[in-house]
Amino acid sequence: MAMDNHRSSFSSFKSYLNALRDTPRRLARRAGSVSATFDETNHVRFRYGGNMRKSLRWYDLICFGVGGMVGAGVFVTTGAASHDKAGPAVVLSYAIAGFCALLSAFCYTEFAVHMPVAGGAFSYIRVTFGEFMAFLTGANLIMDYVFSNAAVARSFTTYLGTAIGVSAESKWRITITSLPKGFNQIDFIAVLVVIILTVIICYSTRESSVLNMILTALHILFIMFVIIMGFWRGDSKNFTKPSDPSHPGGFFPFGAPGVFNGATLVYLSYIGYDAVSTLAEEVKNPVTDIPIGVTGSVILVTILYCLMATSMSMLLPYDLINPEAPFSGAFVGKSNRWNWVSNVIGVGASFGILTSLLVAMLGQARYLCVIGRSNIVPLWFAKVHPKTSTPVNATAFLGIFTAAIALFTELDVLLNLVSIGTLFVFFMVANAVIYRRYVSVETTSPWPTLSFLCCFSCTSVIFTLLWWLVPPGKPKVFVLGACLMVAVGLVVVFNYAVPQARKPDFWGVPLMPWIPCVSIFLNIFLLGNLDGPSYARFGFFSVLAVVVYLVYSVHASFDAEEEGIGNLESGIKEAIELEDLTPKFQK
Repeated sequence: MAMDNHRSSFSSFKSYLNALRDTPRRLARRAGSVSATFDETNHVRFRYGGNMRKSLRWYDLICFGVGGMVGAGVFVTTGAASHDKAGPAVVLSYAIAGFCALLSAFCYTEFAVHMPVAGGAFSYIRVTFGEFMAFLTGANLIMDYVFSNAAVARSFTTYLGTAIGVSAESKWRITITSLPKGFNQIDFIAVLVVIILTVIICYSTRESSVLNMILTALHILFIMFVIIMGFWRGDSKNFTKPSDPSHPGGFFPFGAPGVFNGATLVYLSYIGYDAVSTLAEEVKNPVTDIPIGVTGSVILVTILYCLMATSMSMLLPYDLINPEAPFSGAFVGKSNRWNWVSNVIGVGASFGILTSLLVAMLGQARYLCVIGRSNIVPLWFAKVHPKTSTPVNATAFLGIFTAAIALFTELDVLLNLVSIGTLFVFFMVANAVIYRRYVSVETTSPWPTLSFLCCFSCTSVIFTLLWWLVPPGKPKVFVLGACLMVAVGLVVVFNYAVPQARKPDFWGVPLMPWIPCVSIFLNIFLLGNLDGPSYARFGFFSVLAVVVYLVYSVHASFDAEEEGIGNLESGIKEAIELEDLTPKFQK
């Protein structure tokens, strides 16, 4: 079909029916099409409102990373992980989860330095595995952001009530008995918080950064207060002795499986560093600022989390820890003179909630903006306001959507939807960074790399299944050891047999391909810890995303290509990119 006589698939109902009939051909043409880095980093940005203003430095990114990660999650997940999963060894659970987050952060950083755009994981998958996988990744990312932001906004109401000694559920939320449980408590304070932050984010990224710095500084002061109180009032014997002698004792009361179970649960507290990569387009010097900002924030947060977990484990035996309010609950009931500590912790958690919500809302809008640039959602979302240099349309739309969900949906309903989608995205980015290093279109065959990635992922899945399904004993140790040897052997053979197609000019993941492979393995292992309903929900939303792609996105993308503004086809030569697109140092 010639470009000059191509009509939009959505110009009339008849045109749309014709487009649906043509879906198989369009799907074959567009689903695997990759975008060139040149397209992502240059003219695609200016086509729909121009560049976002470059106003951020490494210290802004560290504050955004710390603010995005250290929210209310650590005040909630630590208790459940210690009481039910790992016991005092929750400290190691945080260290393992932090290590996993750091490996994923390395993968994000290499892409963000080479491609400083606002699309984050969506853009990284789009230049490697094509449009369809990028859309599936982006849809899960936005779903995760919206649901987790709504959950965090509702938890702000709870912690604000704790800070001033008021029961939020009875005083500030309105119960509507005609609605089903989990959706029947109306929270107007959560809605107000989301709307205020949406307005601030629409106004300016620089001002948002200043606000984040202030809130993060206050939050860290409260965290240090919690740590100091734990070390001061705590007792080291609580590391090994439960309050009830009939309960398992020692530092590892639930064994090694408990430590990894705890790591899966607390990994939710690290979600947020990926939002920093979506700010890459607004960083003054991406080559130096992004590696420092992303990896520095993950390392700093891991240290803070381990200190907090140690503090909590010293305050109480693990079997007395309140799973829902571990830190504030540790002081309630000790004596009336210590009850004020619970209020102070409520204030600190409130600041943490605001910072994590601010960073996540910045990230979700930039993801949607770049998805709009790719023509697979309406172009209206891609508009960057000429005065504020922010994606106002995407920010406002997602802000309203988040506020609507936060109005009535309970915290536990929302949080179950988050972890699996995020781990899936981290898994995809780790695969993408290996693929991009070892495959260059039209100069190297992708099949050796794709075969390795499939075999390594399958081996990781088998290891995870064996870990959870085979009963303890020597046979289990032997089988798991054999599986690990196979995984290591695959990496050794691949590293020896397949040369790298490109090396990053400035910053790249060290020890390639070992670090991304460990990240792939750990993300699959953590995915294996999730329950069946989580996979059912993930499957439902993934199917919904596929339906949207088939009935709208593939046709909009096909139209854009026919009109001459679509992505470059898979098979385009990437040699034109490599010299021009490497980020330059800025004075």
